[in-house]
Amino acid sequence: MRPPRSVWTARPASEAPARACHETKRGPWRDLMRTVLRRPDFRLLFAALVASMAAESVLLLALAVWVKDLTGSDSMAGATIFAVIAPMALAPLVGWVVDRYRRRQFFIAANLVAAVLLGPLLMVRDRSDVWVIYVVAALYGLSYITLTAVLNGLIRHLVPPDLLADANGLLQTVRQGLRLIGPLAGAGVYAAVGGWLLVLLAMTGFVTAAAVVARLRVEEGTPARPDRRGPSELGAGLRHLTGEPALRRALLGYGLGSLVMGFTESLIFAYVDLGLHRDAAFVGVLVMVQGVGGLVGGLFSAAVVRRFGEVGALAAGVTFFGPAALALAYPRLWLGVVALLLAGLSLPLTMVGLNTLIQRRTPPRLLGRVTAASEALVSGPQALSIGTGALLVGVFDYRLLFALVGAVTTAAGIYLWRGRGLTAPVAVLARIPSPRRPADDGVLSRGGS
Repeated sequence: MRPPRSVWTARPASEAPARACHETKRGPWRDLMRTVLRRPDFRLLFAALVASMAAESVLLLALAVWVKDLTGSDSMAGATIFAVIAPMALAPLVGWVVDRYRRRQFFIAANLVAAVLLGPLLMVRDRSDVWVIYVVAALYGLSYITLTAVLNGLIRHLVPPDLLADANGLLQTVRQGLRLIGPLAGAGVYAAVGGWLLVLLAMTGFVTAAAVVARLRVEEGTPARPDRRGPSELGAGLRHLTGEPALRRALLGYGLGSLVMGFTESLIFAYVDLGLHRDAAFVGVLVMVQGVGGLVGGLFSAAVVRRFGEVGALAAGVTFFGPAALALAYPRLWLGVVALLLAGLSLPLTMVGLNTLIQRRTPPRLLGRVTAASEALVSGPQALSIGTGALLVGVFDYRLLFALVGAVTTAAGIYLWRGRGLTAPVAVLARIPSPRRPADDGVLSRGGS
């Protein structure tokens, strides 16, 4: 299946500069997002992802609330989040499995399995059943890694290279919007009705995603058999990340920032309590402010990638987190609102830059392993920093820790910004006439490697 010409190559090459100037005046993100949604194959995938992301957003916080309700323990509720993150250790194996199968069929199967895995939650009644929630949370975390790994490959197969940033930006915009309302809606459903309805809603979302993608017609050949076996194949994704200069710099810079970004999960409670002298529930208001920033960042992330390249967008995202953390070291509500908007803005810029970079710089046969390995390399330090932050906030002044987070993330952002030349602005690449199917885009359909 050959994708139609992009917005840049739909006209003769001589008309491209005038079209580019016209689109700049209209707002590049608006026009190109409409372009990517004109593709019937991507529209189907987008509808499926909205359903699955909605299921994810209503479920995650509610699982922790459920454990808190059954046990009365904050630490046991927090352990639910750890159970979701723990399967990241299996990321290399997950990526290897994903790369051995066709992406469309695997995506359908993974969503159906995710729905089935939630079933045991319907049997949870009292404190003695908490172990069921932990097991399901861990299996859910494993399915999340799997879906992320297969999704990157599916998007790369359906969307031409010059529209990858727009596809990723659109998905991040929806994800940020769902993060704004989904967790609160999930917690509200649990409080009003109970966990059983929440589980059924989440299962419905995953089944709907599978049913929609089943209508998608994608020409995929059988993935080529690996040349090597055993640990060598499992580590292929990590080798690619460390061997490709732009990816290596992206993971080093983002990994450095991740070592302290997780501190804020605990610091924000100290900020609200000790700094603003408000009840802990006020954290929910600040999270909503952050969600608004995330929506704005999602809308403009593709434009930032086109202007500064993937590493440049990643650098901007990590750097924005620096002044946000520094502002939170000075407890004033108006300053806190600005800081949370900046923090929200940083996440979609970071994710769109990183995901687009991985999709562009990775052979399709390795995309599952590279995506899973990058998830592990980023989520591992974040999980470590969340635990470390919970310990440090009881020993040091939260303002000092916010200043530390600001300094480290600013340094990480500067390190990434200095490497932005490793990726050219996508707007420049998009004006170069390209063949209807990129040279490396048909690997899956040909079954080659």
